Amino acid sequence: MRGRLRVYLGAAPGVGKTYAMLGEGRRALERGRDVVVGFVETHGRPRTAALLEGTELIPRQTIVYRGATFTELDVEAVIRRAPKVALIDELAHTNVPGSKNVKRWQDIDEILDAGIDVISTVNIQHLESVNDVVQEITGVPQRETVPDEVVRRADQIELVDMSPEALRRRMAHGNVYAPEKVSAAMANYFRVGNLTALRELALLWVAGRVDDQLDRYRAEHGIATTWETRERVVVALTGGPEGDTLVRRAARIAARTKGADLLAVHVTSADGLAGADPANLARQRTLAESMGGTYHQVVGDDIPRALLDFARGVNATQLVLGASRRGRFAQIISRGVGVETTARSGSIDVHLVTHEEAKKGRRRPERSRAALTRKRRLAGWAVAVAGMPALTAALVPFRDVLQLPSEILLFLCLVVGVALIGGMWPAIVAAVGGSLLLNWFFTPPVGQLTIADPENLLALIVFVLVAVAVSTIVAVAARRTRQAARASADAEVLSTLAGHVLRGEAALPSLLARLRETFGLDSVTLLERTGEPTPDDQAEPESWRIIATSGAAPCTAPAAADTDVVISDDLVLAARGRLMDASDRRVLEAFAAEAAVALRQERLQEEAERAKPLAKADRMRTALLAAVSHDLRTPLSAAKAAVESLRNHDITWTPEDRDELLATADESLIRLDRLVENLLDMSRLQAGVLGLALEPVALEEVVPRAIDDLGALRDRVEGDISVDLPDIVADPALLERVLVNLMTNAVRYSPPGHQVLITGSRHDDEVELRVIDRGPGIPPEDHERVFLPFQRLGDRDNGTGVGLGLALSRGLTEAMGGTLVPEETPGGGLTMIVSMPVHSRVVTP
Repeated sequence: MRGRLRVYLGAAPGVGKTYAMLGEGRRALERGRDVVVGFVETHGRPRTAALLEGTELIPRQTIVYRGATFTELDVEAVIRRAPKVALIDELAHTNVPGSKNVKRWQDIDEILDAGIDVISTVNIQHLESVNDVVQEITGVPQRETVPDEVVRRADQIELVDMSPEALRRRMAHGNVYAPEKVSAAMANYFRVGNLTALRELALLWVAGRVDDQLDRYRAEHGIATTWETRERVVVALTGGPEGDTLVRRAARIAARTKGADLLAVHVTSADGLAGADPANLARQRTLAESMGGTYHQVVGDDIPRALLDFARGVNATQLVLGASRRGRFAQIISRGVGVETTARSGSIDVHLVTHEEAKKGRRRPERSRAALTRKRRLAGWAVAVAGMPALTAALVPFRDVLQLPSEILLFLCLVVGVALIGGMWPAIVAAVGGSLLLNWFFTPPVGQLTIADPENLLALIVFVLVAVAVSTIVAVAARRTRQAARASADAEVLSTLAGHVLRGEAALPSLLARLRETFGLDSVTLLERTGEPTPDDQAEPESWRIIATSGAAPCTAPAAADTDVVISDDLVLAARGRLMDASDRRVLEAFAAEAAVALRQERLQEEAERAKPLAKADRMRTALLAAVSHDLRTPLSAAKAAVESLRNHDITWTPEDRDELLATADESLIRLDRLVENLLDMSRLQAGVLGLALEPVALEEVVPRAIDDLGALRDRVEGDISVDLPDIVADPALLERVLVNLMTNAVRYSPPGHQVLITGSRHDDEVELRVIDRGPGIPPEDHERVFLPFQRLGDRDNGTGVGLGLALSRGLTEAMGGTLVPEETPGGGLTMIVSMPVHSRVVTP
């Protein structure tokens, strides 16, 4: 049996996730449960560390990577210990290369599969879906992420919430970071605005997860009534011109409640929806989506019922309808969609919104009156049963005045009326009954079922034949009209599908969700065969795997579905909820075909992503060849010219000339050596074979060496590195090269008389080195472009080098586990920030 996962989710570091996890662990321990700590980071917080006392700690595994030793979660040790509960911190953590799994959430999956319950923690900025939003808000990239689905699968998610002001007070009191880091943290990442935005993201994400749980619970327990846990406003669109007014009105209603959802729905009825203008629907869809809403289309014979089924399905609280466009006489005959929906709405509030089209009448040119509903068929039987005796009673007093042909014509009119109202069978019954009544009451001899005159017999036969012919024609017309209406409804659905694809929304989950909404299904699942076909594998879940699904209780095998569509030998679309007729299956097959195309597109995209590094390396090689044609020849030519001049015995060189030629040759060869070294290192970076020797590095040692390497430029650089800074994890030689490149670049663009400053400071688990110049700076939009190989921003003459310095510096920095980002220098200039991890998490052998 798989273990249960509980996740503590926080908006930012320091809100108390680890503290809450350890507190829950201690409570479980006091209740007698077997609890161990698999991996916990206390970050030096004494109150958090105190909770570890008395709790069994699983020893961490030691991994040697590029000369340095790291510790990670020992998955096998936890599984061998087999506790009831394991506490494992930092769900989104990326393991050191050489670990069994790349990510810690994969480690936790193995532990859960072993039947062990796990309690873990994660911050909102590490969720994949909001990672880019967090970076835009805070300006800090988050490289460690976890797929949302991993957290959504958790059996329990608990939000650890704290107001921004309270978190900043905790930081000011030294409960989160060391005192020397508090000021910088509060001025950057932990600003009130940042924390407020992160808190809102966390609250909204958890609210969405709660919505999913609530929908699943209501589906599993068959609850159809609306639970007003969250405002959801549904607006019904008919495709008429009044739809714009309705959408805007519904949007205003939704805006009154923070976080309310707006859903626009269009019902395509099986007998054809009158007045549906595709252009109006397209415009109204765009309008709804521009106001933050979503557009949906469903098929239903009974429009009020379809609207309410959809509204209850999405747990809507309010339904917005337009006032009827029908005239007063039509409203007397039938109550209309608005009144009928209101009568059946139950707990859903219905808003009938007036508009300019109200009571102007509905234009129904495309709808045939021969399309028979159940009510019309019942009305036809009622007229046939009651109308024939009534007509007979009315004509009996006049049988001495009227001739038989006139009486037959009157009965024929009634039969035709029955046919037009109720179709073929009521009309045939009326014709047979009318012929019997005519024979008994109006055909001599009266009172007997015999006919004396042959002409009267012929008249009765013609009467029956005409009645049958008319009723048959009415039935055929009704059937053809129904088929045409159904085809029109299918065409609208397929048109929506085509638009769905053209807008680039063909992702499998979105496509399956649209299919489920269209036909009102419980779930739709795309299944793929996992092995070779066998005769009995249609009912075996082990033979199939779920590619994508929408709705509750997905099918795990084709046999578990109410309707299934075979796409290929290995792909099946399985639908659960109701059996679908042949016409519905045609549309279902179209969705299935598009689902297969979407799956192929996703897999091709994955292959393209895997091919990108190869293409990038190829472009790099091409660019290298193009670049070295000039930049290698220039120093070679200078060195060659200097050496040839020295070897020329026809010229007598003075000692000063000889020294100048030797200096030119030496400078050119040094430049050539540096260029070749950069080219080789960039090639190694692209190929992923750059050798690293990571070890603890003291900045007060490596920075002075880098300044000395500048040669004559060293006097223009000022270092300000505190001896109190902790050691970092880096390759000393590569870090020195990075700093030399950055300082050389800064000196080149700094105006005369201005020093380049290099400073260092610690922030959380990183040390930042800042190379600050007072040059012209770089526009923010070009900050990333300067790191592309062979880019010399602002250069024109190709005489300043091949343009690899910054690209190589970033590549070397990231290879060592750090980051390199540019920032504007206050007052003008550019600051290059090198962030490297501190040595605190490294264990020396």
